[in-house]
This record gives sequence, structure tokens and C-alpha cells, in this order.
Amino acid sequence: MASSLRGEVLNLYKNLLYLGREYPKGADYFRSRLKAAFLKNKDVKDPEKIKELIARGEFVIKELEALYFLRKYRAMKQRYYRDDK
Repeated sequence: MASSLRGEVLNLYKNLLYLGREYPKGADYFRSRLKAAFLKNKDVKDPEKIKELIARGEFVIKELEALYFLRKYRAMKQRYYRDDK
């Protein structure tokens, strides 16, 4: 694996670990799943396949961010707009 791809993979892993701290099922659950996913693909040597996997990881980052923003939005909405039914 080229050193630039290695750096990208490490940054992806660090970013995902950071985002996993607030995961709804818990940080330990997220960390174990993340580690398993990265270990499953540790033997991939093809640069194109590595780039595809990095793109998938970046998609997961976007999905996690959307999940967290939605959770914060719902919490704020519940605070300010209570149903009086």
C-alpha cells in the first residue's frame, strides 16, 4: 500500500473512532465493529480497491454526522415544541 493511501486509511480510522464516541449503541460497540471491518480488509493490496473502501468509509462518516445532527435536531424540537394533546 502506498504511503499516501496508508495515511488516508489511518485518518479515516481516527475520524471514525472519534465519531463513534456518540454512537447510540455505545462507543465500545462501535469500536469493536469498526475494528472488525478494518481487519477484514487488512490484506487488500490493490490501490483501486483501497480507494473504493476509503470512499465507503467517508460515506459512513457522512451518515454518522447526519444521524447525530438529526438526533440533536429532534432533541431541540422536543424542548421548544411540546405537543399539548
